[in-house]
Amino acid sequence: MSSRQTTSTILAVAATILIVCLFFVYHAARAKTLADVPSANKTLQNSQSEAGQPSQPQDGSAPVVLKFAQDPDVVPPFLQHDLSGGVVSTAALKGKVVILNFWATWCGPCREEIPEMIALQSRYKDDLQVIGISEDDGPPDQVAKFAQKAGLNYPVIMSNDALEKEYGGIAALPTSFLVNKDGRVVQKDVGVYPLDYYDLQVRALMGQPVNARIETFKDEGQIFLKNADRASQLPGVSFVGLTAAQKKLALHRMNAQMCTCGCQLTLAECRINDTTCPVSASIAKKIVDGFLHSAPHSSSGVKSGAAR
Repeated sequence: MSSRQTTSTILAVAATILIVCLFFVYHAARAKTLADVPSANKTLQNSQSEAGQPSQPQDGSAPVVLKFAQDPDVVPPFLQHDLSGGVVSTAALKGKVVILNFWATWCGPCREEIPEMIALQSRYKDDLQVIGISEDDGPPDQVAKFAQKAGLNYPVIMSNDALEKEYGGIAALPTSFLVNKDGRVVQKDVGVYPLDYYDLQVRALMGQPVNARIETFKDEGQIFLKNADRASQLPGVSFVGLTAAQKKLALHRMNAQMCTCGCQLTLAECRINDTTCPVSASIAKKIVDGFLHSAPHSSSGVKSGAAR
């Protein structure tokens, strides 16, 4: 065998090993995503419920917990043409449950999720509207060809910087915003979830009976980063030792000061958006330490009176 043939053989073997490794890494990450969904693998079936009945756990376990925002924000409006030239408007969607699905053709998990979105749109037809929002940089006609080949039965619009900004920035794909019939965003799901998880969400918002416990939460940046100024806690930030007044001032500063990691977010927003960011974690700690080492009343702006 010639040296050229030997080299080609080695390169082919190395490429095969790399592909196999990437395959296992991807599916390990996928498994972790599903494991993080509350009771997703234990209590949800990936099959359509019969006779209009809600999905039931197979093992007698407790109902799934669905969490929706209390006093949810109005969905950021847009009016755009989809890939086929039709008009897509948030104003025309009131009365329907809506899933705004940010995705891209190059995103493996997004492609894995597409059959779920197709199934949901087919299942609930006029009561649900899925809208794909493509993050592709390529020309729209390429996205349209992909959508047609994949059999998408819902409209797809192209994303842009202004639209992303309205939705607080899209840090990972896929990201889906769940909108109730009143046109308000009640949840944001990042990553791939089982079909029945989405199915339960849709059914609950449609007012149908579901085998799930509904809980509410205050949006403190979990859905829209702009709401980080409502937060009383931030991921990875300890306020232990601060008075209530100091903590309030520290949170105010973290919502006013920009992070220097390049994310173009405030410190509070960065902590919520990327809990692994060492830059925002370090700056936030310095702010807390500054209050811990300050004079007892200096943070409140009240001077001590002279003793009589």
